[in-house]
Formats: sequence, C-alpha cells, structure tokens
Amino acid sequence: MVSLDDAVIARFEKFGKRFEIFVDSELVELWKEDNTSVEIEKIVAIEEVFHDAKDGERPTTDVLERVFETLNFNSIAEKILSEGSIQLTAVQRKKMVEVKRRQIIQHIQSNAIDPKSKGPHPITRIELALEESRFSVDPFKKLELQINEAIKLLKPLIPLSFENARLAFKINGKHYGTVSQILRQYKEKEEWMPNGQWVCIIEIPAGMKGELISKVMNKDSDAEYKEL
Repeated sequence: MVSLDDAVIARFEKFGKRFEIFVDSELVELWKEDNTSVEIEKIVAIEEVFHDAKDGERPTTDVLERVFETLNFNSIAEKILSEGSIQLTAVQRKKMVEVKRRQIIQHIQSNAIDPKSKGPHPITRIELALEESRFSVDPFKKLELQINEAIKLLKPLIPLSFENARLAFKINGKHYGTVSQILRQYKEKEEWMPNGQWVCIIEIPAGMKGELISKVMNKDSDAEYKEL
C-alpha cells in the first residue's frame, strides 16, 4: 500500500459530481495492463472515496450507491480506475511516458528487422522515426496496443519485417546452467550428447539473434551455433 505522501489522485466524474481516491501511479499502470496482476488493496493509499481528496470532502453513502450502484470500496475503486483519469504531476507523467516509450522502442528493435540487411534497426533510427511519426505515448494505455499503433506509423517511414529465426546451439556441459537460463524460454527441443555437450534448438524473433548469440558466447566462448 502506497503512502499518502507518494500517492496520486484517480478521478471519476458523473452526474456533475467528482469522485476521487488516492492511488499508486505505478501500480495503476500494471493494473491497467492486467487487472488481475495487482490487488486493489495494494494500489490504494486509503480505502476512502472523496469528492475532493485534497480537502477531505466525502460523498454520502446515498450518493455513492446512486452513482456506483454499490457501497463496496473495491468495486467503486475499479470503476474509478477503469473509467476515470489519473492526476499526475508534470514530472510524474514525463517519467512514465519515457519509460513506456523505451519499452515500445525496445520491443520493436528486438522483434523487427530491416528486410534488406536482415539485421535489427539501430535504436536511434527507430527513435527518430517514431518522433517523425508524431506518435504520442499514453502512460496508462496497454503496452501491446501502443506497440501495434507505433508499428503502423513506422512502417511507411522505415522498412520493418517481423520474422523468426531458428538456431541450434551446442554448449559445453559445464556451462549448461548459465546458458540454459538464457535460452530456456525460447527452447523447442534439447538433447545431451554422449560427450557431455548440451544441444538445443530455439526459435526467436530475428531481431534478437545477434544479441542472444552474444549473450551465449559470453557464457561459453567455445559454444557452437548455426541458423536452421
């Protein structure tokens, strides 16, 4: 639960009246991505609904029941969070926008390639194209939706191709633990060789190929790999 000093205000308006609660802005962002990921009790600073949170003015139970059709705080909070707005300071909004912008750029850089060079676009190129497209980042809109919107705007500006690459790795057994942690989530199949080497086949977005190979080679400089 966030402290009142660090909380921001979530605001919802209906029937000409304003309803506000104190919340953790970072947890609200997670909740909006997946409303099962964070419990309401952890998002709010205090289980109270206000007309004016700064002045401490509270609505009557009759007003709450008429507007929200319930007196259950969690249900009221969910409606305020899903249909209302978050009152961020300029500094808070700037920080959250920048974090989400970086996530969007990183996703595109890791998953897309230039179809001509077959390599990933440099991050700077994606940043400049995104700026040219006048794409506006929403700190609370789902990341996946914003990635798709950004890709649509970028495609007329830079060539983007979303392809997968299949790679086979042969790793010395003594490095299995550290390397398998890197490859585990992409693994299709694996096998132990009679000589003690570990072999696995993975499938990844083509844009990740260079970075992933580099990570594996840093753990096992004698590792072997080939593209399938």
